[in-house]
Amino acid sequence: MTFSMIHENYNVSDLDASIAFYGKALGLHEVRRKNAADGSFIIVYLAAPQGDFELELTWLRDHPQKYDLGECEFHLAFRTDDFEAAHTLHEQMGCICFENPAMGIYFITDPDGYWLEILPPR
Repeated sequence: MTFSMIHENYNVSDLDASIAFYGKALGLHEVRRKNAADGSFIIVYLAAPQGDFELELTWLRDHPQKYDLGECEFHLAFRTDDFEAAHTLHEQMGCICFENPAMGIYFITDPDGYWLEILPPR
């Protein structure tokens, strides 16, 4: 028996802002969307041009408060082929929240406060 990771879900407060952030910061684009018939939710799947893994963004109409992300000890990691250019972009966007130069990594936050790890090429 084998398993494949297919997506990670993040609940978001402002779907348009999140889609714009992930597009600019990480090059993810919308691959499909599900709208509830009653307007109670919208689910958008984002993906990189290469690979099968998707980020699922869920907007819930009846959840106006900020999401409780605990201590932000969970994260999604992205490897980039141009670490310096990515770091410069994320600095310009003002979304870098933590850097660990000794490990050669840094983290950015999305509009809802989710942490995303950025790794250099192997």
